[in-house]
Amino acid sequence: MVDLSIGTPVDDTPTVLTEALAAAANAPGYPTALGTAALRSAAAAWLDRTLGVRLADPLGADPSVIPTVGSKELVALLPTLLGLRGGGTVVIPEIAYPTYEVGAVLAGLAVRRCDSPPEDAAGVVLVWLNSPGNPHGRVLTDDQLRAWVAWGRSHGIPVVADECYVTLGWDVAPRSLLHPAVAGEDHSGLLAVHSLSKQSTAAGYRAGLLSGDPALVRRVWEVRRHLGLLVPAPVQAAMAAALADDAHTDAQRARYAGRRRVLADAVRTAGARIEHSQAGLYLWVTRDEDCWTTIDWLAGLGIVAAPGSFYGPAGSRHVRLALTASDERIAAAVERLGR
Repeated sequence: MVDLSIGTPVDDTPTVLTEALAAAANAPGYPTALGTAALRSAAAAWLDRTLGVRLADPLGADPSVIPTVGSKELVALLPTLLGLRGGGTVVIPEIAYPTYEVGAVLAGLAVRRCDSPPEDAAGVVLVWLNSPGNPHGRVLTDDQLRAWVAWGRSHGIPVVADECYVTLGWDVAPRSLLHPAVAGEDHSGLLAVHSLSKQSTAAGYRAGLLSGDPALVRRVWEVRRHLGLLVPAPVQAAMAAALADDAHTDAQRARYAGRRRVLADAVRTAGARIEHSQAGLYLWVTRDEDCWTTIDWLAGLGIVAAPGSFYGPAGSRHVRLALTASDERIAAAVERLGR
């Protein structure tokens, strides 16, 4: 079988990370939940250099960026970390990574799926955006992002963007929620989540970042340090090294671009259609039929995909194909799709 169902990286972790990790292996003391100064400086410089985002005093008393144990635990715990337990509704995209809903449920909150700011804000306590989106690779425009920023600020509701695929734009260049063209001169009411899992092929390191409004970041940090949600010191050293190096991310991006090109051509040649998928590590594929029928068709070819219904009712006629497979496995999928 060619397993294209799960987006876990398969390429080697670059030496810029492994060497930094090994050099910091003597770590007898507890790491800091705040993150080392070297890591926060590297994160702020990366955000500025790569995404055009300028943080407010990343080394100040009120932190504007902190490390997280990957991004998934942050997504799952953010409503709880922000003290939103006990009532209210979390807005998530119509088609969405399941952990947004998991995080709401864990905090005792309801979920509302919508892709544009609702007219009625009653009971909404948090908004999740995901651009580029998982599973469909949809990228929100500047106007769409600005609309959410204005809506959130007018109602006093935090807006959080999961931007784990933001460096992997193909047909468009994704914009960060924290970019000044979107957020304005400050990040009040806004947070962004980033991850090294895909861009640095370091999913096993569990290395993520939370940045934005210092008041919100501080609230999350103060709870995390008491819960012991600490990124290990060697991983923090590896993160700082990775965020300072663009060569390895450029090389990995080129690998994914090559896999995307050949797999997309094969999918279209096989008579299926690709929608959205302007960015990220997935192809959002449909044959205008129930997703399980498409899953059966692919399984008959020896290819495993993720059914779109896993990501919400609106995904019931699509499947997700991941680009996170080796060149050999991608080539095998291409050959089978051509039968």
